[in-house]
Amino acid sequence: MSHTVLHARDAHWRPSNAMGVLNTDLAKQLGAAFLGARLWRVAPGQASTRHRHYREAELYVVLEGTGRMRVGDELLTLEPLSAVLVEPDTVRQAFNDTADDALWLVVGAPPEQELSAEQLAGLYPDGPQALPPELTDH
Repeated sequence: MSHTVLHARDAHWRPSNAMGVLNTDLAKQLGAAFLGARLWRVAPGQASTRHRHYREAELYVVLEGTGRMRVGDELLTLEPLSAVLVEPDTVRQAFNDTADDALWLVVGAPPEQELSAEQLAGLYPDGPQALPPELTDH
């Protein structure tokens, strides 16, 4: 097959395991083998996991709202349709300290290989549920 379509009405949304952020795994639902792609709806007060990847680069695109993100030591504030490319081994975390939802498209490649428990733990330098200071100082 040359293409696959996922209509918005058919997308399966669920809270993420670690942080409870509503997301839909577009790549999985479309059967993509070499590309990861998700939509993340980050509500006020929520954050994605603070993490890194060993091989995978990720492209973050703010579709709606104000995108707030920490990449390494740099704090970013992004307007809609702004994009950030984060290379492997760089720690990153999107979060929402605004009053409105933020909708992100996150695309990554190449996919990570099978990881050992020790390697998997290394992806989350502060554990899989660490919040950024912007959400813990209130």
